[in-house]
Amino acid sequence: MSRSKKSLFVIWMVVLLGILPLAQYTEHQEAHAGPQSELGTKISKVLSHEDLKGAVTGISVREAKTGKIIYQKNGDTRLRPASSLKLVTSAAALKLLGGNYRFKTEVYTDKKAVNGVLTGNLYLKGYGDPTLTTADLDKLSKQLKKKGIRKVKGNLVADDSWYDSTRLSLDLPWSDEQEYYGAQISGLTVSPDTDYDAGTVIIQVAPAAKEGKAPSIKVLPKTSHIKLSNKAKTGKADSKKTIKVTRKHGTNQLSITGSIPKNSSASKYWIAVENPTGYTLELFKRSLAKEGIKTAGKMTAGKVRPGAVKLASDQSAPLKEVVKPYLKLSNNTISEVLVKELGRVKGKGGSWEHGLSVIEKQYNSLGINHNNILMRDGSGVSHVNLITPNTLSNVLYKAQSASWYKIYLNSLPVAGNSDRSVGGTLRNRMKGTPAEGKVMAKTGSISTVSSLSGYVKGNAGNKYTFSIIINNAIEEDHLKTIEDQIAVILASE
Repeated sequence: MSRSKKSLFVIWMVVLLGILPLAQYTEHQEAHAGPQSELGTKISKVLSHEDLKGAVTGISVREAKTGKIIYQKNGDTRLRPASSLKLVTSAAALKLLGGNYRFKTEVYTDKKAVNGVLTGNLYLKGYGDPTLTTADLDKLSKQLKKKGIRKVKGNLVADDSWYDSTRLSLDLPWSDEQEYYGAQISGLTVSPDTDYDAGTVIIQVAPAAKEGKAPSIKVLPKTSHIKLSNKAKTGKADSKKTIKVTRKHGTNQLSITGSIPKNSSASKYWIAVENPTGYTLELFKRSLAKEGIKTAGKMTAGKVRPGAVKLASDQSAPLKEVVKPYLKLSNNTISEVLVKELGRVKGKGGSWEHGLSVIEKQYNSLGINHNNILMRDGSGVSHVNLITPNTLSNVLYKAQSASWYKIYLNSLPVAGNSDRSVGGTLRNRMKGTPAEGKVMAKTGSISTVSSLSGYVKGNAGNKYTFSIIINNAIEEDHLKTIEDQIAVILASE
């Protein structure tokens, strides 16, 4: 090597050995400078919890006003977010559909009524409304009665073609198919109550008057769509409640086993049904009967024939109201409906594939780098979903400048607020702490995963966006407490 080349080499070595450590030191200082080092120390103490050994914890905290990251740990590591992913789905839905968007359900016939008798078919067509209840089906039946319809000679036809026929998201475990959070997604579905867990039925179990007797079972709403086998017993007063309600895979055969104490109050269990389309149609037939409208034909699935006449219609509440039970109660079904609705209305069809494609096209505008996210569903139930904590905290930061931000913010659970419609999944958390009423955030839980992502008002009037995601945790009992402790630290800043 020539002298000139040696000199140049030495210079470059000095630069590399001198500047690179300096650059690393500067980056470290930016992440933990000044008040951040105190914040980091406080959070580090919380993260020393025994249950986090062997787990991966990602945290991102930003100033809500500037978007500047003031603390991060594994902030750019892609992690499974669980239901914190709903922050992305809801943001895309509000942006593209708007707060005033409504779902609808309609009734058609392919022949005119003569003297109150329809000789043709009566079609119940769904447009994905996850908030449809038996009360709404009753409204439709009343509209038909007002038109003078007394009998339907043709078939009752359920049209769920607004969405595709794929009922379950790609990665849903078969063991979750009976759970309310794993309900089948259909263009025509019904909810048993105003929590809007569409495609489910409520099984109410109450003890018998005598020990050893079978408990009484009530199905809400009443339906013949499911078949019950009651093998449960009424146990001694103050004995342990061991009631289980299970659905045989691929069927609507429900089995009730275990014991319920004689002095126990009734217990409710939400079970997802097989074929929610048929379930909704059967409930519609019952609704027609309540209004004195007789049906002589079969119940079947099909499409509304071209040229059919609309006889009745129902609309959901606007999306700005629907997102409240959706986010506050972490409703998986509404989330997946929104994905398919985005695909149907803004994309190429009502499927997960097309809906997720529509959301993906919104990544940049929502503050998401394509390399930092992988979406396989809208609810976060998939263990294949991935997102970085820094990305989620940035979505929350960017949302503040959106026209739909107030709807978004007010739909998040509020820490320690006992009112279920306000506190949601945070109603029993952080009570009596500096975080009570100051944290508005989305919770998340799937096996080995816990998350909390949202907004927090600090003690000095500061506001932060944050995301906490814990993965690979075997011991899960204290994960929510760990998240709460971090949120309390932020609320005290």
